[in-house]
Amino acid sequence: MNVTTHELLPGPPMPAPGERWALFLDVDGTLLDFALRPELVRVEWALTGHLRELQRALDDAVVLVSGREVADLQRLFAPLQISRVGLHGLEQHLVGSAYQRAWRERPEQIARLGADADAIAARMPGVHVERKGPCVALHCREAPSRMAEVSAAAQLLAERMPGYVTLRGYEVCEIKPAQADKGMAVAALLEHEPFVARRPVYLGDDHTDESALRVVRERGGLAVAVGGRVSAAATHALPYPHAVRQWLARLAQDLHAQGEH
Repeated sequence: MNVTTHELLPGPPMPAPGERWALFLDVDGTLLDFALRPELVRVEWALTGHLRELQRALDDAVVLVSGREVADLQRLFAPLQISRVGLHGLEQHLVGSAYQRAWRERPEQIARLGADADAIAARMPGVHVERKGPCVALHCREAPSRMAEVSAAAQLLAERMPGYVTLRGYEVCEIKPAQADKGMAVAALLEHEPFVARRPVYLGDDHTDESALRVVRERGGLAVAVGGRVSAAATHALPYPHAVRQWLARLAQDLHAQGEH
């Protein structure tokens, strides 16, 4: 019998009175339910409201940490103005700060990467290409039986791109610069306001979140794995995005109550 992380670990607690948290949230598969294609996901109005309440209670120490571009995150969660880390840490736009990115524009390289990814998808019906600046993702949620084939093709493509690696996720394989790493992004944020001297809490559902879960665990935080896979880095778990949204609603309510005392 297969055992999943959420069957082995408890759900995350509420903060102790006076405990200051920094909240880092993966998006797809954690906050939001998966859709067949990334552009088809939907953000519930209630979730936006709870995130706004959490921002207020935590003095803006709330960040979306995603493989999506920060502009796409802004589109999804508009009109909410929330800190965003995109492309697995290659770009960020924090509340009250200017947009930053850690990659150089190389149009020819990016065009070649996109064209090669398109060629892979063209010979694999049901595979969809998502172009994201210096990264591409090959999604196969419409053809999940092709995952192994997609991963192998993506690996060959990455080997032809100096400085690139593959990152396999839930029915997706990304080709990205090696320095794109959510764990490094979270570790860097924890050295700066408003995140410094706070207990880090990270929620993520996929292999792409493992490095961030490890960073948070090493710093005495809550490393919350979401969904059905097994995570060696997790300290707590939730079974699916709806449970995450319910927990965030309770957290917002709890922090509001603490603030009234």
